Amino acid sequence: MRTATIHGGGLDAAIARFGASPTGWLDLSTGINPAAVALPELDPAVWSRLPDSKLQARCVEAARAAYGVPRQAGIVAAPGSQALISLLPFVLPVGDVAILEPTYGEHRAGFAAAGHRVVSIGGPGELPDGARVVVVVNPNNPDGRRTEPAALLGLHAEMARRGGLLVVDEAFADAMPELSVAGQAGAEGLLIHRSFGKFYGLAGIRLGFALTTPALAETLAARLGPWAVSGPALAIGAAVLADPGLWAEVMETVALQAERRDRVLADAGHARVGATPLFATIETSDAHALFEGLCRRHILTRPFAYRADWLRFGNPKDAAEAARLAGALADLAREDGR
Repeated sequence: MRTATIHGGGLDAAIARFGASPTGWLDLSTGINPAAVALPELDPAVWSRLPDSKLQARCVEAARAAYGVPRQAGIVAAPGSQALISLLPFVLPVGDVAILEPTYGEHRAGFAAAGHRVVSIGGPGELPDGARVVVVVNPNNPDGRRTEPAALLGLHAEMARRGGLLVVDEAFADAMPELSVAGQAGAEGLLIHRSFGKFYGLAGIRLGFALTTPALAETLAARLGPWAVSGPALAIGAAVLADPGLWAEVMETVALQAERRDRVLADAGHARVGATPLFATIETSDAHALFEGLCRRHILTRPFAYRADWLRFGNPKDAAEAARLAGALADLAREDGR
C-alpha cells in the first residue's frame, strides 16, 4: 500500500492487493468532494483547438471574482495547484525555508528538490531568523489545524520586512472562506495557492491558481510555458467559478456530508485529531489494523507514515455510503471484541 500511504487516491494499489473493481470500492482516501458538480456545456471547439488567451483570461477573471482577489494582483492558472507547488521552489533564490508541519508533504519535497534548506516549525511564532520563505497550509491537511488570518498577516509583514515570501496553501479554503487571505493577494512577499478541483469534485480536470504579485505570476507563467492548462479545463473553471449560486449549493452539500461523516466516526468511538468540511483525521493506536480492516471491506482511507496512529477519512457522498462506513466500523469493533 505504498502509493496509498504517500498520498490519498491510491485506489489502483488497493485493488491490486484487496481485489474488486473500482466501482466496488468506497474511496475515502482523499479530501475531494465526492459529489461532483454537473459539467457545463462546452463549445466543441475547446477539444480541438489550442486554448486561446481570451479563454485563459476568462478563467482567471472568474477566479479573481470567486476568490475575492484585488485587481492589482497577478494570477497564474496551472494544471493543478500541485504543478505550482513543484515549480515555485525553482524560481526562488535558494535559501532557508520554514514549513509549518505536519502538512502536505509536497511542499517540503519541492523545496528540497530545488536545493533549499528546509526546517519544520510548529507554529507562526517559531519562525527561524534565517528563513526567507515560510509555508503554511490553511486549513491544514491532514489535521485540520487553522491559522487565523490575523496571524498570517502578521507573519506576512515579517516576511516582507525580510524581503522574503509567505506561501499560503488554501487548497481546502473554498469550504472555509473565513480563513482565506486571498483578499491580500498582490502584496509583496505573499503567494497563495488555490485548488479548483477539491471543492467542486472535479480534481481530474487539473486546475489550480497562484495568487501573487504580477511579477511573480509572470515568472511562474513563463516557466509553465504556453498552453499549460487545457481548453476544457479553462472553460469548465470559468463557468463554474463564475456561478456564486453553485458555490453556495456545494457548501450546503459538503456540510451535510461532513455532518454524516463526523456522526459515523463519533458513534464508532473514534476521537478526531481535527477536521475540515472535506475530511476528518482520527487518532487511534490501531490505525494500521483499522486501515487494513476497512480495505478488506473495500473502503479506502488515508494512513500516514509519519504518524502511525492517524487515519484520515474523506466524505461519504450520501447516506448510503455513510451507512456502509458505519457498518464496516461496527464489524471491525465486533471483531476486536469491543
